[in-house]
Amino acid sequence: MSDADGDGETMPELRTIADYQFGPGAGEALFPSDDDESLTVHRSTSGRPRQIVATEGRIVSYGTDGRFTLGVAGGRRLVDALEQPTARVVVGEESEPFVRDGKNAFAKFVREVDPDVRPGDEVAVVLDDDTVIAVGRAELSADAMADFETGMAVHVRDGADGDV
Repeated sequence: MSDADGDGETMPELRTIADYQFGPGAGEALFPSDDDESLTVHRSTSGRPRQIVATEGRIVSYGTDGRFTLGVAGGRRLVDALEQPTARVVVGEESEPFVRDGKNAFAKFVREVDPDVRPGDEVAVVLDDDTVIAVGRAELSADAMADFETGMAVHVRDGADGDV
């Protein structure tokens, strides 16, 4: 089942959740309130939102735990709207082809990270120039990502895999 952004209560609620999860401004970045864009909300059989999709791809999935998981399109929207380093893990170019292809990002390649990142947080994996190459779930805290030379920093869910 899908419907357009016409549901008056859903989008404001989803914006509030995004602001809580990613920080102020995230809700408007992910789900703009202007009428220029039509977002498609895929719903469960009970009517609960499951995925929000735009023309450029999946913005987010909405889990039963009440948290969003980012799609690459959603990661790009967050990176464009939020100040550095919010919701980002910056990796070196040597790991770009692997991460872009959907492989996990490892701590030894992390150059910079949002100091507020905790294990389990959704993040965008970016290059130094803020190009989004993947999105996924942080496996380490920001301090651990900066300090460790081994271990998985981000479990990559979706790589940008050539779509630039």
